[in-house]
Amino acid sequence: MKKQSADSNVRYRRFTADDVAAAQALSLSLGWPHRLEDWQFIQRLGTGFVAENEAGVIGTAMCWGHGQEYASLGMVIVPPDSQGERIRRQLLSQVLAEIGDRTILLSASPQGRPLYEQLGFTPFGEVRQHQGIVVQSQAKPIITPLMPGDRIRPIGAADKTKIAALCSRAAGMPRGTVLAALLEVAEGGVVIESYDEMVGCALMRRFGHGYAIGPVIARDTARAKALINHWASSHAGAFMRIDVAGASDLSQWLNQVGLTQAYEMVTMARGEPPLLDKNLHQYALINQSFG
Repeated sequence: MKKQSADSNVRYRRFTADDVAAAQALSLSLGWPHRLEDWQFIQRLGTGFVAENEAGVIGTAMCWGHGQEYASLGMVIVPPDSQGERIRRQLLSQVLAEIGDRTILLSASPQGRPLYEQLGFTPFGEVRQHQGIVVQSQAKPIITPLMPGDRIRPIGAADKTKIAALCSRAAGMPRGTVLAALLEVAEGGVVIESYDEMVGCALMRRFGHGYAIGPVIARDTARAKALINHWASSHAGAFMRIDVAGASDLSQWLNQVGLTQAYEMVTMARGEPPLLDKNLHQYALINQSFG
């Protein structure tokens, strides 16, 4: 059912699969690199709303559930004009009503942060977007040698349940649904084992102008670097993107291998943020919408 705005010709309704092409065109117009396939992936896993007028779709906002206690919010895209803030508020009000009482997580730009604070969100961290083209000469010398007993190997069919459990521990919330979908579209995945115990993983998929690395889960920074370097060095010459937690101290190293910092976002929550495992860390997100 469409909802007509009281003071304009803007209408609001649920996001459907038929809106993906229009949403992708809207995101491209604002400089977002998402391919049609990227939009299809996030739409299949989530729920959302669009704003439209006689010209078509002019705004989007989406959300994704992670178990019964958590949800994330993202893909909030509105035109940068006089109507923009009002449209954004209306879209967000519908998404927040859809989510209900779950703790809600999001990544906010400096420009968007004040509005989210007005809606009850508080900051609790940072995420840094790194991107660029890695050349072989940069990647190889900086690789962190594996520790004794460690090895990196491709993901096997029997690993899926263990990977979902590993990612859930690191994120502090259920990841089974999104990981199952991600494994279907990933170009590849590797795990790192220590004496046959899985202690980390990293997936890579096609995204935007090239590839995206994430999530990256590991016990420590040295293993996270080894996992990231596996993909960076094996895809030298390709455009790559990775969104890393600001507390991970990976940014300087990523800049050295050619993945330079492009943006910094603040991570915010309405409700209590997930309780993270002290012995396992999510160094890189799936993306800024899913966390």
